[in-house]
Amino acid sequence: MPTAPVAAGSLVAGYAVATATGVRPLGGVVLLAGTGWCARAWARRRGAPVAAALCGVQLGAFVASHRLARQIGAWPSVLVAAAASGAAAAASDLL
Repeated sequence: MPTAPVAAGSLVAGYAVATATGVRPLGGVVLLAGTGWCARAWARRRGAPVAAALCGVQLGAFVASHRLARQIGAWPSVLVAAAASGAAAAASDLL
């Protein structure tokens, strides 16, 4: 199964859950679950160094979405971050 939709989707779903419930940590659990699933898949397919790098991309996208939200709004920043994370995962899926 491709990891790109899960990587991108976990950012979007995590934010949606946090927004809908008002419980930010619950959104974090969703993000962590998706990222954890991807990390296992990346480690099996590409090895631990690639998995660590892609987890770093996921973390960077999460942080960047918070900073970018001040300029373009919350949902647009989450979508940009998800697209970036999904693109990195898709590139890994193709190799």
